[in-house]
Amino acid sequence: MNVTAAMVKELRERTGSGMMECKKALVEAQGNMDLAIEQMRKAGLAKADKKSGRTAAEGAIFIKQSQDQKSAVIVEINCETDFVAKGDDFQNFAANLVEVISNSDVDSLESVMQAKYDGEGTVDDAKLRLIAKLGEKIDVRRFQRVVSHNGMIGHYLHGSRIGVLVESEGGDNETRRDIAMHVAASKPECVADSDVDVATLDREREIFAAQAKESGKPDNIIEKMVEGRLKKFLGEITLLGQPFVKDPDISVAKLLQSKNTKVLQFIRYEVGEGIAKREENFAEEVMAQVRGS
Repeated sequence: MNVTAAMVKELRERTGSGMMECKKALVEAQGNMDLAIEQMRKAGLAKADKKSGRTAAEGAIFIKQSQDQKSAVIVEINCETDFVAKGDDFQNFAANLVEVISNSDVDSLESVMQAKYDGEGTVDDAKLRLIAKLGEKIDVRRFQRVVSHNGMIGHYLHGSRIGVLVESEGGDNETRRDIAMHVAASKPECVADSDVDVATLDREREIFAAQAKESGKPDNIIEKMVEGRLKKFLGEITLLGQPFVKDPDISVAKLLQSKNTKVLQFIRYEVGEGIAKREENFAEEVMAQVRGS
C-alpha cells in the first residue's frame, strides 16, 4: 500500500513521533494506522495514541427526556457550517425530528428517515427541503433511545456540541447530572473494568510488556510493572476508575458509593467525532484556477 504524506502527518499527530519514524512504521505496517501505532508503542517510539481529535462536521446534539425520567433520546445532526447549525431553520428541524423519534418506535436511521414528519411527508422529505433552502448538506447521523426499567435517566448538554445520557439505579437528579457532566468532560470508554474488551486488555498487556523489557529488569519485576501500568490504564478509561471531575480527590466509584448509586450505562455524543476533517489549501486552489484560466 502506498504511504501518503497525509497518513504520515496523521500518525505524527497521534503519536508525537518524528516524521521518519512514522513513515517507517507505516511502511512496515503496510499502511495500517492502528498496527503502526501498536508497533511504535512496543518499540518505545510512541507513548500513546493521542488522537488529534479534530472534527470536520458541524452540527449539534439534541436530547429529549421524558418527564418521568424513564426514557430519553439523543440525536446528532450534522451540517457544513456552525452558522447554519445555530440558525432557526436547522434548530426547528432538529426539534421536530427529536419529537418524531421520541413519539414513534423507529429503531434505525432508515426507519427515522421514512417516518412521518409533518403534513408534508417524511423526515427525508423535510431534510431535502431544508438542504434546498440552506444550500448545505444536512445529515441525520445517529440517534439512540434509552428506556430504563430498573432505574432513572439523567442527561447533560455542553452547549450543543456534547451530549450525555446516564442511566442509574439509586441516587438523585443532581448525582445523575454530575455523572453526565463528568462523562462529557473526561470521556470514559466504559463504566467498569469488567466492561473492557478482553482483546483490548491483551493488546495493552503485550505493549506494556514490550516496553518493560527494555528496562532490563528481572521477569518478576517486569510482571509487576505490567500489572501496575494495566491498572493505571483501566483507571484512565473506566468511569469508576477516573477521578471525579468536580472533586479530583475522590474517584467516581467513591462518589457513587457515597450516594448509594449504581451507573448502569452512559451514552456520550460529540459533534463530528470520528469524521475525518477535509483540509483546504486555498493557495493551491487559487493557483489551480489561475493555471486553468
